[in-house]
Amino acid sequence: MVLDILSRNASHGYELIKEIENMTQGNYSPSPGVIYPTLDLLQDQGLITIQEEDGGRKKIAITGEGSNVLVENKEVLEQVQAKLKLRMVGHELRKDPQMKRALENFKAVLNLKVNQSEISDAQLKQIVGVIDRAALEISQLD
Repeated sequence: MVLDILSRNASHGYELIKEIENMTQGNYSPSPGVIYPTLDLLQDQGLITIQEEDGGRKKIAITGEGSNVLVENKEVLEQVQAKLKLRMVGHELRKDPQMKRALENFKAVLNLKVNQSEISDAQLKQIVGVIDRAALEISQLD
């Protein structure tokens, strides 16, 4: 993802963080503790260059080798982007008031059941069965 962003425009670390945040519609923002070690690794591999600018900021650019790696991994990038897109659809679905209510209801009932008294092995088996059946039914929806 970082190489793909840099293939469109040289950037700074903060701008990379913001671009990834935009790609996830604000649902994920990588911390500096994630981005900067990643950039160090990419630089060590010769896939990017990092040049210090006036004011101490560092300009990050993709190298020719980085562009080659990006092209070689085009399918992987497309898979990651597709998963990210689906994840954003799922995130939006969880914001739906009916879905949110249903999920909160499920969590509340489960918490009440398991936190109010000891659960026998038979009850635990029943709870797990109900959850597994619900998961199976959802997975089989068209």
